[in-house]
Amino acid sequence: MISRIWHSWTTKKNADIYEKLLRNEIFVEIKNRNIKGFIDIQLLRRDIRDEVEFITIMRFASIEAVQEFAGKDYEAGVVPPKARAILNRFDERSQHYEIREEIKSDI
Repeated sequence: MISRIWHSWTTKKNADIYEKLLRNEIFVEIKNRNIKGFIDIQLLRRDIRDEVEFITIMRFASIEAVQEFAGKDYEAGVVPPKARAILNRFDERSQHYEIREEIKSDI
C-alpha cells in the first residue's frame, strides 16, 4: 500500500473556503473518478503563525493506482485551478511512502 502526502498553505481568511473546496468538490471529484486501487483521503489542518497548513494523505493499493490518479509523473502535485487561486504556496512534488505496517485499535 502507498501513502501519498502533500502540503499546502493558505491565509487564515481563505482557510475555511479552501477546506470547503476540498471537501465538497475536489475530494468528490477524486472519488468519482473510480480509480482502481484508490483507498481513501485524510485531511489534516493546523494554524501556524499567519497561515493555515493543510496536509492531504491519500492511500492507494499500488504505485500504478497513484499513476492513474496523478499521471506518469506521479510525484507532481495535482492542484486544480480553483485551489491554486486561494493557496499561498504548495508542494510542487508529493511524497510517496510504502506502508509497511498498520495496526488498528480494537475499539
